[in-house]
Amino acid sequence: MIITKKKDFQELYENIKGYKSFFLLGCSECATLCGTGGEPELKEMKEALESLGREVTGTFVAKTGCQVLGTKVELKPFKEAIDKAECIIVLSCGAGTQTAVELYEDKPVYPANDSMFLGNMTRLQMFDERCSLCGKCILDKTGGICPLTTCPKGLLHGPCGGMKDGHCEVSPELQCAWVRIYERMKRLNKLDELRNLMMEPKEWSQSQKPRRQYEKKEKTKK
Repeated sequence: MIITKKKDFQELYENIKGYKSFFLLGCSECATLCGTGGEPELKEMKEALESLGREVTGTFVAKTGCQVLGTKVELKPFKEAIDKAECIIVLSCGAGTQTAVELYEDKPVYPANDSMFLGNMTRLQMFDERCSLCGKCILDKTGGICPLTTCPKGLLHGPCGGMKDGHCEVSPELQCAWVRIYERMKRLNKLDELRNLMMEPKEWSQSQKPRRQYEKKEKTKK
């Protein structure tokens, strides 16, 4: 999931203070789980804007804010409220914000959140970054643990000389990623695979931006 955090309201307000009316758009997926774009957050934003004498013409939590066509359909009943608003505020990730930009080309759109990283929820609204979206996954070689992401140095060929007592020298509270990989491979009785592992240099061209993926489906012959 995409991890987001709320922007400081004063920072957001500096961007939107020239507008008098707003439509608020959230997301029921990642932003809701992060506590940055669900119903409570839209209500909080609405009350904050109204306390400053601004009008909120409507609010809506999209099912999946980054799904452009799905969000377009969901927002059709809110056409009048969106037309009435001078500006749209998106309480979602950067992808959700850009969905609104694409759907409403002639209307200013501002993000209420900062997008942080792709992560896993370990406890309620506690998140760990575990994937760097590098475009060439190596989890099949490292026991399902990504050293590129979970090692602060991104080392691909084992622990550095600064590792001490199984912990990282950069972030001592973290267990060394390669120690974790070793222990998992040992538990799975796959240490021979780890000993023989020869990781190729990282293919960074796979992560050149902007990236696209399009799978053309063959038509079924009748």
